[in-house]
Amino acid sequence: MTTAVDKRRRLLPRWRDYGRPRELVVRYLLLVFVLFITVGPLLWQLLSSLKGAGEDVFGAGASLIPHHPTLRAYREIFDQVPVWTYIGNSMVIVALSVTSQLVFSTLAGYMLSKPGWKGRKLVWVVLMASMMFPFESIMVSLFLSIRDIGLVDHLAGVWLPGFVAAINVLIMRAAFLAVPREIEDAAMLDGAGEWKRFRHLYLPSAYGAILVVTINTFISAWDDFLWPLIVLRSEEQFTLTLGLARLQSSSFGYDQRMVMAGSVISVVPVLVLFVITQRWFYKGVSSGAVKL
Repeated sequence: MTTAVDKRRRLLPRWRDYGRPRELVVRYLLLVFVLFITVGPLLWQLLSSLKGAGEDVFGAGASLIPHHPTLRAYREIFDQVPVWTYIGNSMVIVALSVTSQLVFSTLAGYMLSKPGWKGRKLVWVVLMASMMFPFESIMVSLFLSIRDIGLVDHLAGVWLPGFVAAINVLIMRAAFLAVPREIEDAAMLDGAGEWKRFRHLYLPSAYGAILVVTINTFISAWDDFLWPLIVLRSEEQFTLTLGLARLQSSSFGYDQRMVMAGSVISVVPVLVLFVITQRWFYKGVSSGAVKL
């Protein structure tokens, strides 16, 4: 006859469930090391941005913890730099990029997941080959194309070259391939057309992959620096990353605290988005890797 104590012992985790104690210690030490590498620089930037005017950011005498925490650097950034204009421009590019990526990558991934049409393998090969070329190798030709159509110094010129990415098409294709063929056959027997099957069968099963595409597109569009630097000319068109890079110029006295504060401002939206959606993000990654 089992007692309440026996049931409690059975529910409590045991050392042998996690491996030997030495292996457990090594595992946690590795996790702490990885956490230090990934979170350490961001924490250092945050603490450095909170330091007062008399505290050193770099050098032998610099301390990690600010002795007199202050938000002076953040106030000066918003007073001297049109941060809200930069944020608005970045949000416009992010909205355009996310919308186009979701629409075109979803439709293209769905078409590539459907067998039987001519040219399917050729399109697949072209998509795979396009991922082999780095952006720097086609940067000049892209700029000449944007210049010829008159989109230099326009936000549309920043968005247009990246309106759809091959990697997102492949993610959506993998998610649609994971849908069992038998379910689609049953929907066809019930009289569901192509669009109805796509909307009510394939899209609900690919919500995780759609979220992965959304987060990846948001991060890449928000953090992009090189292409906006090439295309944009006037300050009122600058994105947030491009505008905050001006804090390192001599016109702002190269205040190290303001530079650190600008870095924190630019990374906060990405962190907030990832923290809110991390659970569905990892589920989407795993579901997209079911079948390639």
